[in-house]
Amino acid sequence: MKSLKNSLFTFLFISTSVLSVAQTSTVKGTVTFSDKKNAEFVNIYVRGTSIGTTSKKDGSFELENVPVGKQIIVASFIGFEKQKKVLDVKENEVYNLNFVLKEETNIMNDVVVTGTMKELSKLNSPVPVEVYSARYFENNKAPSVFEALQNVNGVRPQLNCSVCNTGDIHINGLEGPYTMVLIDGMPIVSGLSTVYGLTGIPASLIERVEIVKGPASTLYGSEAVGGLINVITKKPINAPLFAADVFTTSWGEVNVDVATKYKMGKKVNALLGVNYFNYNNPIDVNDDGFTDITLQDRISVFNKFSFDRKSKKEFNVGMRYVYEDRWGGEMNWTPEFRGGDSVYGESIYTSRWELFGNYQLPTKEDLNFQFSANSHLQNSVYGETVYNADQRIGFGQLTWNKKLFTSHDFLVGAAYRYTYYDDNTPATLSADSLNNQPQNIHLPGVFLQDQITINEFNTLLLGVRADYNSIHGNIFSPRINYKWNTKDNKTVVRLSLGNGFRVANVFTEDHAALTGAREVVFEEELNPETSRNVNLNVVKRIYSKNENSVSLDGSVFYTQFDNRIVPDYETNPNQIIYSNLDGSAVSQGVSLNVDATLQNGLKIMGGATLMDVTVTEDGEERRQLLTEKFTAVWNTEYTILPLKLRLNYTGNVYSPMRLPLLGELDDRAGFSPWFSIQNIQLTRPFGKNWELYVAVKNILNFTPARNSIARSFDPFDKNVDFNADGSVNSTEENPNALTFDPTYVYAANQGIRGLIGVRFTVK
Repeated sequence: MKSLKNSLFTFLFISTSVLSVAQTSTVKGTVTFSDKKNAEFVNIYVRGTSIGTTSKKDGSFELENVPVGKQIIVASFIGFEKQKKVLDVKENEVYNLNFVLKEETNIMNDVVVTGTMKELSKLNSPVPVEVYSARYFENNKAPSVFEALQNVNGVRPQLNCSVCNTGDIHINGLEGPYTMVLIDGMPIVSGLSTVYGLTGIPASLIERVEIVKGPASTLYGSEAVGGLINVITKKPINAPLFAADVFTTSWGEVNVDVATKYKMGKKVNALLGVNYFNYNNPIDVNDDGFTDITLQDRISVFNKFSFDRKSKKEFNVGMRYVYEDRWGGEMNWTPEFRGGDSVYGESIYTSRWELFGNYQLPTKEDLNFQFSANSHLQNSVYGETVYNADQRIGFGQLTWNKKLFTSHDFLVGAAYRYTYYDDNTPATLSADSLNNQPQNIHLPGVFLQDQITINEFNTLLLGVRADYNSIHGNIFSPRINYKWNTKDNKTVVRLSLGNGFRVANVFTEDHAALTGAREVVFEEELNPETSRNVNLNVVKRIYSKNENSVSLDGSVFYTQFDNRIVPDYETNPNQIIYSNLDGSAVSQGVSLNVDATLQNGLKIMGGATLMDVTVTEDGEERRQLLTEKFTAVWNTEYTILPLKLRLNYTGNVYSPMRLPLLGELDDRAGFSPWFSIQNIQLTRPFGKNWELYVAVKNILNFTPARNSIARSFDPFDKNVDFNADGSVNSTEENPNALTFDPTYVYAANQGIRGLIGVRFTVK
């Protein structure tokens, strides 16, 4: 009986094996790149099964036991488009398939220019560059680049004033003056316009935004200490024929973006864009007597020209004009009270023009001339304090790109920057304080960069820059960048070391100095700041056999400052004291970005940054004001195909920040709470040209505490009892010894609101 059972088992096993063999087949073949080179380590698999392999050194592969029936064979390799072939598999057959892989055009292989001032694929750049497409910002519609950046990891738009809502951009905890903002690679937004210039860039013209975190003074000079934000606009030839994007919110905001391309003759392609934003609906939800958000009337006109040349060399010129009228203040303020002491208001008129472009010289050598010029006129009042300023900047730069010995790629440049600045503050008074003396700063510089390709796995970038500031003298900035990658590029490691420098102008950078709420005190002549930075970046890409993909991008950063200029709000609550730090300041931390695309159509982009930004003086370490220790952002996208409906859920979360108080008796919280701004948006196309989107912004309805503005009922301090030294007496009417103060701000006072918009595009 036992023998019979064994025989039966053996028969069933052999029968099953034979049946299995009879019902499976083999797929063989080769994989090559589009340049006909053999492709090694390419993932080859049968979709929906566990059957898979990788190609060998000669590009060959073999898949065994492929089930019968209709099967999809997939070839997948990082940085290249997936190739799919459908086979109707028969029993016990051998099939031959050949795959040719083409490079992807997704964001991982976007051409970037910010890190090295040369066009490189993001994958090959030795400098870590983050790239955000226009689509990324469309997923959380905002009226300006300033607001749109709130969902970028490690980047935070910081409001500096509760009343007029001006702000700047923090990168890794460093304040706005440490961030350089470029348009098409040109230093357009700086100085005065750091506060106002990030508004009014037509969203319909933006191709992408590139971000470099850490010093970049070697290539871009002063102000590029904390990092760079480069807004890349569309080329006229690639732009749609016409595009319009209009939205309004339940608060009464209206934003209009219109763009069109056209030709001037046979050799000039042009792109015209207009942005108009209006908000004229005073709202006071927190009931402090002041407008919750600033009323604005802004128009921006942008025109870009591209010239066709016989030499095929590039010649592009761009122009932008921005005019803005904004005000915030007491609810009953009208323009007739401007500059008076009866009704408080902050009113700012801004008129600004910009010109920028680049011209490749018609020579055999790769010579490129870049230029920009801008003028910024500001007429503003902060209560009784009048601030009128005139800033003009001219910039020119000639670069020579030369490849030598196959492995060395040199970039040599000479730059010159001229800055004119005049205002009605003590900053431009002569030494005897009797005459107005506008600043005229000349900043010539030279730089050299060598990108060395050691082999296919290792790249070294060496750079050095020398500048001469007509006021502060010689400034020297070196840097080193190293990149290592695996053969399949699934792992990339980048190490960056560099110096940065910055020449400060308080009245163009620190809005708090203008409010009139505090006296500005300079303890000494301010010297340039310098910094030293180390950044380790690791990128890991994971592709599963079921076509899910995940990209992990992690960084560890450390920046130390010398001569750091830190405004002191705490020594005297009625003053802002400026001096070079007699000590050290450090920004350090870790960050992680995740980019996942799942087979079910869900896309997730998110990130988190843990950082510690401190100032050490006289042996005492303190945390920097208005800097969070932890921040996280996310941007998720899912398309419901049957409904053609795209769902986006975006948001951020911030840990507590230390806030500027007016003294020991100030009853406002010393730290902000944990808070999160979250948004939901639905987008649906109609036909080929139309798109409708609706959104709910700030769905958690978060707003700061109602008492953020100290003594909002007495904005001119008429009922404050001051001592002879300027300090405040605690009285029965003012027991907390406060003065009017709008600088205690960390988030907008705008709560939940609805948004509806429409896009129309003709390609």
